[in-house]
Amino acid sequence: MNDNRKGKPVAVVVGATSKWQSDGRNTKLAHGKPLDDSAMPLASRWGIGGAIAQKFAREGFFVVLTTRATANASALAAAIREQGGDSTIVEMDLSSADSVASAFSTIRHDAGDPEVLIYNAGYLEGRDLPPEKELLEYIPVEMFDTAQHIASRGPFLVAKEVLPAMRRNRSGSFLFSNNSKSLRGRKRFTGESLYYPRVMMRTLAQVLTEEYSEHGVHVANVVIDGTIDSPGTRALPKIQNRPELVMNPEKIAEAFWYLHTQDRSCWTHELQLTPFSTTPSF
Repeated sequence: MNDNRKGKPVAVVVGATSKWQSDGRNTKLAHGKPLDDSAMPLASRWGIGGAIAQKFAREGFFVVLTTRATANASALAAAIREQGGDSTIVEMDLSSADSVASAFSTIRHDAGDPEVLIYNAGYLEGRDLPPEKELLEYIPVEMFDTAQHIASRGPFLVAKEVLPAMRRNRSGSFLFSNNSKSLRGRKRFTGESLYYPRVMMRTLAQVLTEEYSEHGVHVANVVIDGTIDSPGTRALPKIQNRPELVMNPEKIAEAFWYLHTQDRSCWTHELQLTPFSTTPSF
């Protein structure tokens, strides 16, 4: 076992960085270049995943940051170290069952069984389609496959890796970061991702609640209904014109922390956060 863990409980953040971070894929797509994030608070530089990772590290967890490429999370890992926290980066491709299995084998060996798993993986497939290709008939099958891998098959594979130990320990939290498109199917507008497969993510969370709550595992689907503050989103004209609509990742991270630490006599399988309500109340 890796001595760097120091006996701490383990939290795994799947999708620890943001597509909208300073050099993220969405940032480059929307702005044509990476952006300077030096003026932004650390809590907002890597979106929800980064804020959650920093929150759990501050609370004494050894945090595992998963990402497709180590370079994506290196600055976040450095920020956690500077704050006195402990973390490691593990590469994982959610479209590959072998990659998911290998990643969690590494996590178990180097850190231990996760006590908390936050599934925050996102995708941008669909955002680069032009206005004349908004309809489903123009969606390439490969684009749909990627959305399904991230929204449905990926969390299924991850659940198979972490839930057995949580069940045996009769403890643990498996928390999903989702969006409002998981509540109702809506037309995809220009610049939006292909989000309707996220309905299956929400349904999976409900199924896992039914199956694992009796074994002491807390599963919750967190619907985040708004634009998250991050370098790429803060620079968007619509946000600059109405900054009150941007959501604070640090407040959202506190909601995830609350879901993990709340009184287990009150099982919550879904929480919805909006720009005007990011403090959990039950």
